[in-house]
Parts: sequence; C-alpha cells; structure tokens
Amino acid sequence: MDELIPSLAVYLLVLTRVTAFFVTAPLFSYRSIPATHRIILGALLAWMLVYSIDAPELEIDGAYLLLVMKEAMTGLFIGIIAFIVMSAIQIAGGFIDFQMGFAIANVIDPQTGAQSPLLGQFFNSLAILLLLALNGHHMLLDGIFYSYQFIPIDQLWPAFGEERLIEFVVRTFAASFAIAFQMAIPIVATLFLVDLALGITARTVPQLNIFVVGFPIKIGVSFVVLFITMGVMVQVMRKLFEVMILSIRDLMVLLGGG
Repeated sequence: MDELIPSLAVYLLVLTRVTAFFVTAPLFSYRSIPATHRIILGALLAWMLVYSIDAPELEIDGAYLLLVMKEAMTGLFIGIIAFIVMSAIQIAGGFIDFQMGFAIANVIDPQTGAQSPLLGQFFNSLAILLLLALNGHHMLLDGIFYSYQFIPIDQLWPAFGEERLIEFVVRTFAASFAIAFQMAIPIVATLFLVDLALGITARTVPQLNIFVVGFPIKIGVSFVVLFITMGVMVQVMRKLFEVMILSIRDLMVLLGGG
C-alpha cells in the first residue's frame, strides 16, 4: 500500500496534464469526439506515460495541490498555443469570405461549437484531414510526452506570467496572423482587382446594375483562383503544422525556465 500511494499520486498528476491538454488542443478537443472517449484515451495515455517518464515518488499533501494546479495550467497552455496557431486557417477563411461577400453567411462549426466562415470551415476540414494524413496527431502526443523533459512533474511552479512568456504568445499570434494573410492574399488581391474593374465598369456604363452582376462574378473568380492555388494552400498548411510544433517546443522551454 505504501508503494501504491506514490504511484497513484504520480498518475493523477500525469492524468491532469493530459486531460487539460485534451481540453484545448486541436483535434482532441473537438466536439465530434465524445467526452467519454477522450477521458478513456487520456487515462490510457497517462498510464503509459507514468512508466515512460522518470517520475520521483510523491506524497499527497498541501504541496501536491499546487502541483495539480501547475499540471493543469501546463496542459492548458500547451493546448492553447497549438490552438492559436491552427486558428490561422479560419482567420484566412474569414479574410476571403469578407472579400467575397460571404461574411454574412457564417455557419456553426460542429467541431468547436462556434460560428465559422464558410471557407474557414472548408479550410479547417481540409487541415484536419491533412493533419491526420501527416500524422500530426502523433506529433501533438509527442509534445505532451516530451513536455516532461522540459517541465518536470515535481517542478512546483513554472514561468507562468513572466514577460518572456507573454511576449512569446504575442509573437506566436502575430506569426499565425501573417500565415493566415499569406493563405488569403492570392484570392483577396484578385478580388481587389475585380472590384477595381467593376468600379471602372460602373463609371463607364451607369445603366448596368453593378451589384447584381458583380456578386456572381466575384464568387466565380474566387473559386477559380482557389482551385488554381489549392496546392499552395496545402503547402502553407504543412508549414503551419511545423510552426505549431515549434511553438509547442519553444513554449515548453520557456515554462521550464530555459
């Protein structure tokens, strides 16, 4: 019994970090995955991690509660930073929808339960399939495994709230916004030229109802450009996955005091 209690204490800490990671991480936090399945997966993963990491013996006391809070915040932070990077895909879809005129036709994203632009939903579904095809879910699970090398389980309080951490989150969000702009710029720039041409047409032919003619033209041009640049979009998504993994690693280094 004396040997069981320290093992149980370590298991509960690992389970806290893993389940907190599943709450915010892309793919694992989606509503399409039943909560029961996520709990079972988290419990099995935590059970394997207990025997894979070099965990010291711990006792359940007052300091243990602080360790539980630290583990929960660590898992949430790692998942949130990955979610911020992946949100660039929906931001790019929002840019394109706004220029196309689809901004008023948002739909409910069944994965997150939030409103999502039409093309943002399409890009998000494509990114999920690409992430699974490239074994990105394995890389996410590797991130939670290697987090114990940077943030030991018995480290009482990582570098939460430090200026470097805040600056890192801001830079990550800015990089995600830049990637979203790179994804949207081919279609947005093309639609700007279409708007310019329609404006010139409206000035030269005032009798033409430019709003009735321009809307289907913009939609058609957008889909043509999207079809042409789809290969580039996929490559940018792959680059986005690399940024996500590197951001997770850098975050763990900062939280571990590196």
